[in-house]
Amino acid sequence: MVAMNSFWFLNREADTQLSSDTDLEDPDVKNAKLAKGKVRLASKILYQHKKAIIIWVWPRTVIHLCTHNSVVDDWIESYKNDRDIALLDLINFFIQCSGCKGAVSAEMFRHMQNSEIIRKMTEEFDEDSGDYPLTMAGPLWKKFKSSFCEFIGVLVRQCQYSIIYDEYMMDTVISLLTGLSDSQVRAFRHTSTLAAMKLMTALVNVALNLSINMDNTQRQYEAERNKVMAKRANDRLELLLQKRKELQENQDEIENMMNAIFKGVFVHRYRDAIAEIRAICIEEIGVWMKMYSDAFLNDSYLKYVGWTMHDKVREVRLKCLTALQGLYYNRELNTRLELFTSRFKDRIVSMTLDKEYDVAVQAIKLLTLVLHSDEVLTAEDCESVYHLVYSAHRPVAVAAGEFLYKKLFSHRGPEEEEMPRRGRQSVNGNLIKTTVFFFLESELHEHGAYLVDSLWECAGELLKDWESIISLLLDEPMPGEEALTDHQETALIEIMLCAIRQACECHPPVGRGTGKRVLTAKEKKTQLDDRTRITEIFAVALPLLLAKYCVDAEKVTNLLQLPQFFDLEIYTTGRLEKHLESLLRQIREVVEKHTETDVLEACSMTYHALCNEEFTIFNRVDIARSQLLDELVDKFNRLLEDFLQEVGSHGLVVQRLFEIRFTTVSLNTDNICFQGDMVTLRKQMRAFCLMCQSYLTSVNTTVKEQAFTILCDALMIFSHQIVSLGREQLEALIYTPDSSLQAELLNFILDHVFIDQDDDNNSTGQTQTPGRHKIEALHKRRNLLAAYCKLIIYNVVEMNTGADIFKQYMRYYNDYGDIIKETMSKTRQIDKIQCAKTLILSLQQLFNEMLSDLGCNFDRSSSSFCGIKELARRFSLTFGLDQLKTREAIAMLHKDGIEFAFKEPSPQGEGNPPLNLAFLDILSEFSSKLLRQDKKTV
Repeated sequence: MVAMNSFWFLNREADTQLSSDTDLEDPDVKNAKLAKGKVRLASKILYQHKKAIIIWVWPRTVIHLCTHNSVVDDWIESYKNDRDIALLDLINFFIQCSGCKGAVSAEMFRHMQNSEIIRKMTEEFDEDSGDYPLTMAGPLWKKFKSSFCEFIGVLVRQCQYSIIYDEYMMDTVISLLTGLSDSQVRAFRHTSTLAAMKLMTALVNVALNLSINMDNTQRQYEAERNKVMAKRANDRLELLLQKRKELQENQDEIENMMNAIFKGVFVHRYRDAIAEIRAICIEEIGVWMKMYSDAFLNDSYLKYVGWTMHDKVREVRLKCLTALQGLYYNRELNTRLELFTSRFKDRIVSMTLDKEYDVAVQAIKLLTLVLHSDEVLTAEDCESVYHLVYSAHRPVAVAAGEFLYKKLFSHRGPEEEEMPRRGRQSVNGNLIKTTVFFFLESELHEHGAYLVDSLWECAGELLKDWESIISLLLDEPMPGEEALTDHQETALIEIMLCAIRQACECHPPVGRGTGKRVLTAKEKKTQLDDRTRITEIFAVALPLLLAKYCVDAEKVTNLLQLPQFFDLEIYTTGRLEKHLESLLRQIREVVEKHTETDVLEACSMTYHALCNEEFTIFNRVDIARSQLLDELVDKFNRLLEDFLQEVGSHGLVVQRLFEIRFTTVSLNTDNICFQGDMVTLRKQMRAFCLMCQSYLTSVNTTVKEQAFTILCDALMIFSHQIVSLGREQLEALIYTPDSSLQAELLNFILDHVFIDQDDDNNSTGQTQTPGRHKIEALHKRRNLLAAYCKLIIYNVVEMNTGADIFKQYMRYYNDYGDIIKETMSKTRQIDKIQCAKTLILSLQQLFNEMLSDLGCNFDRSSSSFCGIKELARRFSLTFGLDQLKTREAIAMLHKDGIEFAFKEPSPQGEGNPPLNLAFLDILSEFSSKLLRQDKKTV
């Protein structure tokens, strides 16, 4: 039977058999027998295999200990009968809650000093394991800790009217805890510090109650004494004086106890080597200052929190900030915090940039509360928080957004109370202009979405005041009102677009947040209501806005993105067809006036959003789009003819390019449907592809890149995808690249994409490329790789050509890792087995390259071999956790890998292992994905 050690804290008659409510599943525990007689047992800690288990003899005594005041009442009754025995129970309770297997005997209690008892318990402490109850993980031990703390509070509360003033019980307990808190044993020090701090908190509550009672008694005394002599009761005055005297004496005693704990425990332990102990001290002193501010909210105590804000451990800094938040939240206490604020304000401001994000969040929240005090934070302090609204970490940004909102938007003058709620001359109108001014002053105009997201939770209603925003953009300023400048109007339109996107998509912008979360029913309803209201308002306003700003490319580009967030059904149900016609006319004007790529792409996306066959407006929009395309094609052909007459034969390439591009557009709009046109286009397209293929070997890098891009686009357009959506008549135009073209495309990628930055600089003739040019060059190479990977994903080229791409995954992970990983994912969705063959082929290629470089006697600890193994491990992770779904693919992968390992004989002759045998070590990275029955087969 396993050894058990117990801690005691009250006398109780207990049955010798554990009740069914307290049985645990351990058969040794279930069969445990207790000796008959009087036992002082509420709970036992059983250490078995270094794991502590709590056994309840009285149902739920420990877990719900403090919900049963009878436990403490029984101990008080025991104390009244024999205080030494009762205190011995309490001492053993603290000793064994620390995880000590020893127990203090009555003999030790009577004849040994606390220091000797602690030394004896230290000798009996089992330190083989670093675990003790307060550090044990799991919900059971969390309940133990909370019940341990609650028990101390109930004990003091139940004893506050008598026992704690007997100069024995509290002196003994405080002396013991003070000694234990100075122990070298961490378990003793941690447990006793927690107990002492909770004991102090309970005493602070008693002191607060005494102070309130003293004030009440004093008022009663003054009221009685101020009565006329005839109505004054002298007996009552004497009773009140006596009561006040007793309360004062009790108050003095409690203050002495608190002083002993503070100086004996807190002053030493708030800087303990263990962070958990420091955190306990700071958390509790925050409670004291908040609970009994008259006694504790002064610089003598606040300084400890201020000093500890420099702690190296995150948890301790967090406790400092949360403690201060509880104080600054109460505005009545602000005057008492002025000296502390002036002394430690700079430290709090610097913590907004803490390396731990949760600390930074709490520091910003604390500064938001500090704003209640006028002129405490300087403009420089505020600006250091303002810029955090653009932080990539959303909680930091949201906290900074709340700070910004409270600082700039929450102060309203009396004249603003009489202003209308919405419109140009409204309170919101002024606040929206303030937002625009801040956005422009921050000089981070490309991050409008970040600013809107930061303010969304605290200023969402302001940002969704579409009427005020539209009024600021369309209405003329009132006499004496300063109109918005061109830059301010541009910024306002960008903020408006970001707010509409936030309302309709309900997720943070790219780069802020881990992904889309599932919306609640309430959030979905709000999203639907917002989208409906946006459509109703901007279906009318958008044509007017486009008409006013049609010549401004940046404004028009943003405005044209609005329809993609509309509920298009409202155009019909709301009888807004005339506004749709106005919108289509404005888009047509924009296309005719602008040549900027961004503007034309925005027009294209708008047509794409509006041309949705699910809605009744489709035919109307489709006709407008077709008419515009026909006119553009005709105009282009006229201009092209004039151009070709000027450039002569050198315009052949341009002619071929645009003929094929625009004839394709015509086909897709069903304007060309004759067989003769098909044959002509087929010939032109194939001749054009051959011409572009010949340019892949051009000396000029720009020409080669353009030829590659055009080839990829052409192959995608004329792939088998062309017959989708009911266009079977175009089947004759399908063009499949032959093996030579596929090989040239792949070689182009290997020669121009998977290169070092220095090689790229040399090829472009640049000796030193600035950072911006490096980024642009990388962006260009990523586009080239993405264009080729799209051919793999859509089965335009053979999937096994992806092996040369996949094998670069580790080497170029920072540059192209996301593209390659997404390509692997898409190819697996298309054909799991072929994807697995491609992955193993890429590993085989790397293995052969390693053999050619290092020879057959290579070292398996070499960086090359380890790199291939790591790549195999990464490939293995992409198969996911569902082994049934990937069973056939994994089995085929192993089959190909094993065949490769034994394919080539040893160059040293028979009797030697095969040349590629080491490949099995690489293949083993996938073995965990095999099902048990497949392992035998493989």
